[in-house]
Amino acid sequence: MLEFTRFQVLTFDCYGTLINWETGIFSALRPILSAHGKTLADSALLEMYGELEAEAELGEFRPYKEVLQAVVTGFGERLGFSPTLSEQRSLPESLPNWQPFADVAALHKLRTRYKLAVISNVDDDLFTASSRRLEVAFDQVITAQQARCYKPCLDIFKMALGRLGAAPDRVLHVGQSIYHDVIPAQSLGIATVWVNRPSPRPNVGAVKVASGKPDLEVSNLESLANLVVLAG
Repeated sequence: MLEFTRFQVLTFDCYGTLINWETGIFSALRPILSAHGKTLADSALLEMYGELEAEAELGEFRPYKEVLQAVVTGFGERLGFSPTLSEQRSLPESLPNWQPFADVAALHKLRTRYKLAVISNVDDDLFTASSRRLEVAFDQVITAQQARCYKPCLDIFKMALGRLGAAPDRVLHVGQSIYHDVIPAQSLGIATVWVNRPSPRPNVGAVKVASGKPDLEVSNLESLANLVVLAG
C-alpha cells in the first residue's frame, strides 16, 4: 500500500482521468463515420483512435488541435473516405464540451491534503475550457503546448517537477493510461495510481497498449480519496 502521508503533490492526467474523453470521442467521430456509411464497434473505434493519435504525436511538435484533425483524417484513410474540413475540425471543436466524470468532486477532498496539478497532452486554451467544468483550482497546469512534447515524453513530467519544486518521491501521479502516464512517471521515480475506468476496450481505452504495473489501481477518484482519508 502506498504511504500517502509522504506525498506533497498529486498530479493528474486530464482526458480519460478527469474528463470523460471516450464519450467525447464517440460523440464527435460517430456522426462522421455515419455520414460516410462506415461502422465500427466501440472497441475497434477506440483502438484505431489510440493508434492514430499516437502516430500524430510523433515527430516535430504540433498543437493538439492539429493532432485531433490528423486523427479524423487517419480514420478516413484507413476506412476509405475523405473527411471534409468541417469534419476534421469537429473533433477538436467538440473537446471543450466534453464532460467531467461525476467522481471529480473527490478533488475537493484531496485538495485539503495536497497540492494539485495537471499534466495533460493538450493545448492551453482547450484545457482552460475544460477546467471550467472541473471547478477546482490547480496549483500548476502543465500542458503539451508548454513542454512542446506529448506524454509519454519525459520532458513534460520534468517540467512539472521543476514548476512544483518537488522531489519525485514526494509526487503521486494519477492517470488512466499505462502508456501515457504510469510508465513514464515511474521511470522518473514518481509513484503512480492507475484509474482503470470501465471501457468498451477494458484496461486500455482509447490509447496504445502498454505493459506496466502501477503502484496502486483504483476504479475512480472517490476510491482514491477514501484511501487517502483512511491513511490519515
